[in-house]
Amino acid sequence: MNVLYPIDQKILRSSWSKKNPLPFTSKDIERHFPVQPAAIRQALARLVKAGKLRRIRRGFYERPRAHPLLGQTAPNPLTVVESVMRARGASWEVAGAHAANLLGLSEQVPAQLVIKTTASIPPINLGKALIRFERVAPSRLLGTRGSSRLVIQAIRHLGLKNVGPRVIAQLRAQLKPKTKRELGKLSSGLPRWMQPIILEITAELVVHERPHQTNTQATRRGI
Repeated sequence: MNVLYPIDQKILRSSWSKKNPLPFTSKDIERHFPVQPAAIRQALARLVKAGKLRRIRRGFYERPRAHPLLGQTAPNPLTVVESVMRARGASWEVAGAHAANLLGLSEQVPAQLVIKTTASIPPINLGKALIRFERVAPSRLLGTRGSSRLVIQAIRHLGLKNVGPRVIAQLRAQLKPKTKRELGKLSSGLPRWMQPIILEITAELVVHERPHQTNTQATRRGI
């Protein structure tokens, strides 16, 4: 019989305090509770043994998720990556093949999630999913976050020959104005072959915003 101590109950309540929490680290728990690190480690070990928490890798934990048909499901690989990178404080981005799949530009599901990062991190096995970290120089990373980074990585992966009118129309339709504006700002720093593609994706936004900008400038001038 597994006996849960008061600190165990506190950790469980903390892990259930958010609807979809990211995987957390033992360091996260130590910051929340004024308890000796050894006591935290012992509590986490008890919770894992009792099946209340799942150990993803050394120092990283998450609450198990039950599915009515599939049983216990594995954590979302990207949420695991976000948690690991947050703990390491490293720059990172999703490699092109996975970015293209996430955006619906490719039906091919990569066998493994490849993350480009400035840190040296061993692979993480999540059952059927494998996360592999490819160490690169900071200059190889785009230095931006969010959907715009995914779009650029996906286009880079597909290449000029595979980014035709259908792909451009699809991106133009599904991307939010904020993402398009970010792409427009990043365009000048991208490879020359990518710049016309970004221009086509953001062209409709530019056309719609120009009259507004002109009217705003006229108002400021009192015209």
